[in-house]
Amino acid sequence: MSEKDENMMNEEMMEESFETESPKSSDKKNQKRWYIVHTYSGYENKVKSNLEKRIEYMNMADKIFRVEVPQKTITQIKSGRKQEKEEKIFPGYVLVEMIMDEDSWYVVRHTAGVTKFVGSAKKPIPAKDSEIKKIIHRSTAQTQKIEMDVKVGEKVRITSGPFAEFVGDITEVYPDKAKLRAMVSIFGRETPVELEYKQIQKL
Repeated sequence: MSEKDENMMNEEMMEESFETESPKSSDKKNQKRWYIVHTYSGYENKVKSNLEKRIEYMNMADKIFRVEVPQKTITQIKSGRKQEKEEKIFPGYVLVEMIMDEDSWYVVRHTAGVTKFVGSAKKPIPAKDSEIKKIIHRSTAQTQKIEMDVKVGEKVRITSGPFAEFVGDITEVYPDKAKLRAMVSIFGRETPVELEYKQIQKL
């Protein structure tokens, strides 16, 4: 699959993830709404910073109110050390709360890094408030996903749970669930156990 095809597929999936209102139902003028802006990959935070600066020096604070890059906290465990990083929930997209008119559209659309608004070619379509609330809640809930550099065949020490202090050999890894399966010798018998990343320590 070419990079162009992949970008188009990601864009289609993203637009399906956000419920938008029909152009007819979003025709109310001078109403504060959330809009979804597509950006160059990796430019989300830069777009947020650039747009906030433009809002200030172009005196658009009465029309453009909030700029959000939805993120979640990821905890990585590498070589026994914990590190936290922010991961974008929807890479390539920024949320903007604004009153849509020609001036506000111009300020957002011509911010460096912005490629377009989500919606029809001629008219941006606001996202449903209920969808935006869910997304912002996901960002502020600070749910943690744990990443760990573990591989099949490696040994781990179990640090908590009914098998604490046992040592096991990893047989399967489920990174999307932050879990793994290991064979542990219990009373001389090899027993498979499922463990969460937070329950183990690499040897």
